Amino acid sequence: MRFLELMTTEGCHLCENAIVVLQAGLSSEVFEVDLVDIAFDDALMDAYATRIPVLREPASGRELGWPFGPEELEAFLDGR
Repeated sequence: MRFLELMTTEGCHLCENAIVVLQAGLSSEVFEVDLVDIAFDDALMDAYATRIPVLREPASGRELGWPFGPEELEAFLDGR
C-alpha cells in the first residue's frame, strides 16, 4: 500500500476538484490517501495556505501542486 496525503481545508473548491482527479486515477487497492486539514497546524498553514491542494508522498517527501490532471498524477506516481 502506498500512502499519500492531500493537503486541504474545509471549503476549498480546488481541493474538491483534486479529490475527483484522485478518485478517478488511484486504485484503492494500491493507494491510501489521507486528507490533511492544514487549518489545525500552524506549520502546515505556513507551508501550504496559498498552495492547496497539494498531494504529498510522505515516504519520499515529494509533492504535486495544483493544478494537476490524470497525466500529471501518473507522472508523479511514476516518479517523473
